[in-house]
Amino acid sequence: MAETFDLILKGGVAATPNGIAPADIGVRGGRVAAIGDLATASGGEVIDCAGLHVLPGVVDSQVHFREPGLEHKEDLETGSRAAVMGGVTAVFEMPNTKPLTTSAETFHDKIRRGTGRMHCDFAFWVGATAGNIDDLPALERLPGAAGIKIFMGSSTGDLLVADDPTLARVLAATRRRVAVHAEDEPRLESRKSLRIPGDPRSHPVWRDEEAALKATTRLVTIAREVSALVHVLHISTMQELDFLAGHKDIASCEATPHHLTLALDEDGERLGSRMQMNPPVRDSSHRAALWRAIGNGVVDVLGSDHAPHTLEEKAKAYPDSPSGMTGVQTLVPIMLDHVAAGRLSLARFVDLTSAGPARLFGMAGKGRIAVGYDADFTIVDLKRTETIRNDWITSRAQWTPYDGRAVTGWPVGTIVRGTRVMWEAKLVAPSTGAPVRFHGMRG
Repeated sequence: MAETFDLILKGGVAATPNGIAPADIGVRGGRVAAIGDLATASGGEVIDCAGLHVLPGVVDSQVHFREPGLEHKEDLETGSRAAVMGGVTAVFEMPNTKPLTTSAETFHDKIRRGTGRMHCDFAFWVGATAGNIDDLPALERLPGAAGIKIFMGSSTGDLLVADDPTLARVLAATRRRVAVHAEDEPRLESRKSLRIPGDPRSHPVWRDEEAALKATTRLVTIAREVSALVHVLHISTMQELDFLAGHKDIASCEATPHHLTLALDEDGERLGSRMQMNPPVRDSSHRAALWRAIGNGVVDVLGSDHAPHTLEEKAKAYPDSPSGMTGVQTLVPIMLDHVAAGRLSLARFVDLTSAGPARLFGMAGKGRIAVGYDADFTIVDLKRTETIRNDWITSRAQWTPYDGRAVTGWPVGTIVRGTRVMWEAKLVAPSTGAPVRFHGMRG
């Protein structure tokens, strides 16, 4: 008797632990049930993937979806809609909302808001403060928690752990890998006079390379003293990469598409405050260093740092303009365009966006196309050329710094736990997002 499946992906090229090769994939009960030649099998749904690549579901481990409290910029539904429209199957959302996600109560409120309403699966980072250190061991192990997040430098929101004694106490209280925004707050405070009113190109002068390196050095030194694992978000400087190369046993790091794609000397005048981020997009020499770090393995994962603001807010005169841009919907096409240009291999892209996050953060049942794993797939056409436009962006902010940019490589479909959620730029299923499971935790 022929095998039967709920879903068969037929005729595509699949990226599995065995390599990238033609293979059909059978799904049953929301999980991968078979990989290989399924020509004689039958399925409740069969998707023709001829000419397409079936990748493990892309995980974006750094997004800001602004709910609760800032829903005029984004909310969990609109942000997750942008995610699946761009081929992303799971996100880790950040704690700088209003109220801050720093307690079991505020965390559970987010889980409630996201469950069945978000279009992709999700986890939430819990923010560390001087006031919740005693609660961190329990908070980081809540079902659906990505872990603890530290802001060493002030950014968007009110979370800040700026001094070494408090930082040491936070790290000592944790057992999971801690995500960190590493900019040195005292240096940022001392250099505010370097901001030039009306000129966002002075942003990276104020938030300079030393501010980033000093914080990262402090972080890793303390992490080693207290035997903690840390994850440095949105690396932006060659100096940090050189330093972190000697500390990979305890420190992982993330690169973002905007730091890998844009540069102050090439895009600063054209984009103005729309390119304003914390840490800043720097000149092309730092971008080149990031690409070297992608090539030599120092960079562990990609994250978009999707941080939307309205165009009206971004149009304010610097430094009143807020830092942040959309990114979750453009992560896949921007990075696939780099694959097409030969800057990284497709296998490396897969590791940076699926296997890497699963490995670093202990995700259960995600990160690879393998029997027994969640049937999360990002289906892409590597040869398709499209132009990214603001009107394609489904974030509530409705803009992207890549408006008008032609790319080769495009997300055709998004499948979350066996359900086809997006196909050819259309939502095709109701939202069924659920919390990500992690090893060693219930739920």
